[in-house]
Amino acid sequence: MTEDTLACRWLISGRVQGVGFRWYTVRRAGECGVVGWVRNLPDGRVEAVAKGGADQVTAFHAALTQGPSLSRVENVDKVNIPHETVDAKSFMLK
Repeated sequence: MTEDTLACRWLISGRVQGVGFRWYTVRRAGECGVVGWVRNLPDGRVEAVAKGGADQVTAFHAALTQGPSLSRVENVDKVNIPHETVDAKSFMLK
C-alpha cells in the first residue's frame, strides 16, 4: 500500500440485514478496489472494514450510504483505523 492508504470501520444501521446488504458490499468493494471484510452484527447492524487509497475508500463509503435497493440505510458511522490492522488480500464475508 502507498502512503495515501486509508482504513476505516463502518457501522451501518437501518434495514440492512436480510436484504442482500453484505453481498452488495462485497460487489461494491471489488468495484472500488478496497480490501477488507463485512459481517452482520447481532444487534441488526452491519459492520464493514476496508482499506485502500483515499479515492477508493471515499467511493466505498458512498456505496455504503446508498445500499442495495431493498435496504434502508438510516445511519453510517465511520471511524478511521490504522491501515496496518487490516490484514486482507481481498474483500470477504466474515
